[in-house]
Amino acid sequence: MSEQEKVNGTGLARIVRAMRCTGVGLAAAYRNEEAFRQEVLACLALLPVACWLGHSSVERALLVGSLILLLIVELLNTAVEVVVNRIGPERHELSGLAKDLGSAAVFMAIVHVVVVWSLVLFF
Repeated sequence: MSEQEKVNGTGLARIVRAMRCTGVGLAAAYRNEEAFRQEVLACLALLPVACWLGHSSVERALLVGSLILLLIVELLNTAVEVVVNRIGPERHELSGLAKDLGSAAVFMAIVHVVVVWSLVLFF
């Protein structure tokens, strides 16, 4: 057994540990990031709408999938911000660029939601 396997465990123990880490990450994002809270609330409101308005399984998958993708991108953006903030408080061009790129990714995910919902519901 490698040192990494000893630390992370194997099999079911590894899966349980990974789920615990997932819970910690989701709770931290919800507790500390207003944008994530807003997006979660919007997704919770839109999820039943997606299931109701989607006429087929494919349409429902596209509508729900776009919402999940938005949350994924927001979590990754938050992770970038946390790492940049961990490096240090001083301003640096690359740190600012990393945060701007994360923000741009979230914006593009929001555009994706709007485009998918528009195409599915109106065309």
